[in-house]
Amino acid sequence: MHNFKKLNIWVNAMSLVKDIYLLTSNFPKEEKFGLISQINRCSISIPSNIAEGSSRSSNKEFSHFIKIALGSLFELETQIILSSDFKMINDPDSIIILDKITTLQKMINGFLITLK
Repeated sequence: MHNFKKLNIWVNAMSLVKDIYLLTSNFPKEEKFGLISQINRCSISIPSNIAEGSSRSSNKEFSHFIKIALGSLFELETQIILSSDFKMINDPDSIIILDKITTLQKMINGFLITLK
């Protein structure tokens, strides 16, 4: 069992969730049940799956949840790109968030290797 609170991937994922919530708070209100909801739920899924997986008894099971978290991260990347294309996010904010997403994707991929 891993202590998820000490995992850098979890810490960074939690920070990303906070950034995402601040970002989506500026979206048009008519997106409350559209992109805002989808993006926020997707971002929360990342640290949540890391935490859930850490409770599993084997690295194989933990790896499964880490892969789900990684999938959510790629989903989030797509939604941020769409939001930028729809001009709901300005270019500088989009670049910052996408850089954080890419960094976390690399970290999670590296962590997956350690579980094998």
